[in-house]
Amino acid sequence: MAAEAYQLEDIPGVGPTTAEKLREAGYESVEKIAQSTASELYESAEIGEATARKMIKWCIAQTSPAEQSDSESTSADAGVELAPMNTRRLEIEDIPGVGPAIAEKLRDGGFLTIEGIATATPSTLSEAAEIGESTAKKMIKWCREQADIGGFKTGTEVFEARLLIKKLRTLVPEVDELLGGGFETQAITELYGEFGSGKSQIVHQLAVNVQLPEELGGLNGSVIYVDTENTFRPERIEQMVKGLEIEGADPQEFLKHIHVARAQTSDHQMLLIENTHELAEELKSQGKPVKLIIVDSLTGLFRSEYAGRGTLAERQQKLNRHMHDIFKLCDEYNAIGLVTNQVMSNPAVFFGDPTKPIGGNIVGHTATFRIYLRKSKGGKRIFRLVDSPNLPDGEATFLVEEGGLRAC
Repeated sequence: MAAEAYQLEDIPGVGPTTAEKLREAGYESVEKIAQSTASELYESAEIGEATARKMIKWCIAQTSPAEQSDSESTSADAGVELAPMNTRRLEIEDIPGVGPAIAEKLRDGGFLTIEGIATATPSTLSEAAEIGESTAKKMIKWCREQADIGGFKTGTEVFEARLLIKKLRTLVPEVDELLGGGFETQAITELYGEFGSGKSQIVHQLAVNVQLPEELGGLNGSVIYVDTENTFRPERIEQMVKGLEIEGADPQEFLKHIHVARAQTSDHQMLLIENTHELAEELKSQGKPVKLIIVDSLTGLFRSEYAGRGTLAERQQKLNRHMHDIFKLCDEYNAIGLVTNQVMSNPAVFFGDPTKPIGGNIVGHTATFRIYLRKSKGGKRIFRLVDSPNLPDGEATFLVEEGGLRAC
């Protein structure tokens, strides 16, 4: 079958929504996709790189050698200089020394692409594939030579890339204004505060809002929710959906797009995040991509399992790796990372607020935005932006009511 006879919807995993995005981005044919790169599809059509590679591989396969040969000979006769054909996209099995068994272990460990291996550490790769560190170093070196993992970019190029970033609104005007329009994709936002300060309430509200269309302040996406403290309540989602007062809004439809996993240990918590790629790809192909990744709470299990100074170094190393895994997911799927954090009281502080978030500098440096929540008089909550790379510090207030978050 000739490649031009295929429609975009014939590509495995491409539904009407994804096909429409591809056409809007200028990819109107199978041939056009076959000549593109995974990074181009990701940037222009918001398709995960792993999915993009599979699509490109399929599209290339539909162009028969006979057609290519005829085209080349015709062009040569006409004296036309041919552009070089795209080379086949590399798979994990193309790495020297990697067979089906090791490739399967790598994929199970969350390494789905050459780029993923190129940016890994030898120890992480060694643990995932059960290979020696020297072998892992050779694999990483080879992948870095083959993969286009980017180098220096101009400020203009970075600015253009940031145009893909979306904002998720809380629908509380004062809070959204403080955040420059809402919670930002491709970033991790940390919410910390005492119990009852409103952390889980904000998490539930955003799990509802993210499913709204963009014109209503949402991102038309799905939610991945890692629950470590048994705080997720479907009844609360139902109340908040009703609180939107949108005609025809069905709470069951909203719940259908929130994918919850209950973590039992810190290792289980890390594993859940590491293994979300497959679910994220499935949601992408269904036209409801993951746009919000929640961990509530980030440090609770680590805090209970790693007690005392003797275990501090190991705990911080694991937290660092966990946070970077969340960030990679946010970056790959243009999603928001939202983590809640517990606090402790610093007994050395005699004046001012002694409240400090758990996790130390590891969490502080990895989180893009840090928000401190605390209770105030009259049922109000204070939402304080503590750290941001581009926004000034400031405070806003909100109320938590049965229908969700409300302006004061």
